[in-house]
Amino acid sequence: MLVLRLLVVLYLTVPFANLALAQDPPSDGANVWVVIEEQWDAEEQGDKRWPERLLTDDFSGWDKSSPAPRSKSSTIYWNRFSERQGKTVAHELYPLSILVRGDTAIAHYLYTTAFQNKDGEIEVTNGRFTDILVRTDAGWRFLSWHGGADE
Repeated sequence: MLVLRLLVVLYLTVPFANLALAQDPPSDGANVWVVIEEQWDAEEQGDKRWPERLLTDDFSGWDKSSPAPRSKSSTIYWNRFSERQGKTVAHELYPLSILVRGDTAIAHYLYTTAFQNKDGEIEVTNGRFTDILVRTDAGWRFLSWHGGADE
């Protein structure tokens, strides 16, 4: 009787064992969020090299302030232009959702930033972004994003 019960339990549970193994590790979402925060922190700290480190070579991102999606080189160009206009002096991020499937992650979040222009005036804005990251040999990197300031 005990053997029969064990066989029934195994018969009912073995098919579901693969489902647990197929899920992405819980730390993947946390690691994705670390990279997103790293990008925002680098921007605030004036790190001009973050796009080379954190964007994939085939990156294509569309900020609401640009007329079309931008490549990695275009993003670097416009970041340098923005740096000459002023700097981000503070930011806060509000994660809403991070979905990881295999080597791809999608993160939705809100933000608040304070930008100080070269005249010393500070403008605070709120907005939202959706980032798409891919896992590379160097870790999670941005493949794309879309978002910007709320109007």
